Amino acid sequence: MHVKELLSLKEKVVLITGGEGKYGRCLTEGLAEADAKVITASPFLDEGEKVAAMFRERGLDVEAAFVDQADHESILKLKEELKDKHGRLDVLVNCAVARPVKGYNGTLEQWKLSMDINATGLFDITREMADLMAQGGGGSIVNIASMMGMFGPDLTNYEGLPEKWKDQSADYFFHKGGMLTLTRYLARMLGDKNIRVNAISPGGIFAGQPERFVENYTKKVPVGRLANNDDIKGPVVFLASQASAYINGENILMDGGMHA
Repeated sequence: MHVKELLSLKEKVVLITGGEGKYGRCLTEGLAEADAKVITASPFLDEGEKVAAMFRERGLDVEAAFVDQADHESILKLKEELKDKHGRLDVLVNCAVARPVKGYNGTLEQWKLSMDINATGLFDITREMADLMAQGGGGSIVNIASMMGMFGPDLTNYEGLPEKWKDQSADYFFHKGGMLTLTRYLARMLGDKNIRVNAISPGGIFAGQPERFVENYTKKVPVGRLANNDDIKGPVVFLASQASAYINGENILMDGGMHA
């Protein structure tokens, strides 16, 4: 098969959670540019509709849907909507993330809410959408993790900034690390259903951070910068497509060589 065909997502139905967010928009754009039918789902339907409309104006096939990842019934409703409207699901990209915990001393209530969405909800939506994938003969799951799921916080990135920048919340590190182990678990459990499961662990993406942070961060990165909006497009299209057909249970660390 020609490499362009291997990387094509033409006629593929792709669900991305949180596709209206910072990384989500980059992912949604890349998947749609690879000719997929992309559905972005989150509780923020109005914002999702705006993002979908923006991409449709460019001729990309993107639509928005509602889902509350902490609500099992909401996940089941989305599953049925996808089945009724599209007949199948080929790719799931787990990008949605909630950040309710306010620093190291955040309340246990904040922690529980984070786990409801980022741990229990992640597993719930993945299991249900994997079932829909299996009904159509298989597919690919791509989990958007983080280098923070692989390494502890580097507090030197925040030198010269207010102390609050160093107050990193533990839940993000906890559930992104768990996502990597879940990726390997699901790769084994779903293999007989012709479903591959992989992850991408991005480093920092430039989003208008203070100049001092950018200076602290980029001097540790061999490529000399934070990630930009295009950097994650290639990895997600690769893992979603047949170009990665023999890659399963893996994690791509996308940090510009910071941890080389």
